[in-house]
Amino acid sequence: MAKNIGIQVKSPSRTCTNRLCPFCGSLSLRGKMVSGTIVSHKAKNMVVVEREYSRFVSKYKRYERSQSRLHAFISDCMDASEGNKVKIAECRPLSKTISFAVVEVNE
Repeated sequence: MAKNIGIQVKSPSRTCTNRLCPFCGSLSLRGKMVSGTIVSHKAKNMVVVEREYSRFVSKYKRYERSQSRLHAFISDCMDASEGNKVKIAECRPLSKTISFAVVEVNE
C-alpha cells in the first residue's frame, strides 16, 4: 500500500523497499512540479526527462522553442521506459545532479 504524498497523482500499483521512494520510502517532496518525456533510462534508478517550453526573444519579438533536460530518481515500483510522459517533483538533492523524483507515469 502506497502512502499519501500530498500531491494528486496516481500511486503505483506495485510496492518496493527503496527508502528513497516517495510512495514506499521516506523521501519528502517540495517545490516545483515539471512534466516531460523520458529520453534516457540507462542508469539504475535514474531517468533523463526532457521538457519543452517557449521563450521570448526580444530582438526579434518572437518566441522560440527551447528544451531542457533534468535528471530524476525513479523507484523500482514504477514501470517507465523511453518515450513515456512523466510528472516529476522536486526533492532534496539525492546526488550531484539528481534533485527531482518521478511521481507519475502517463503511458
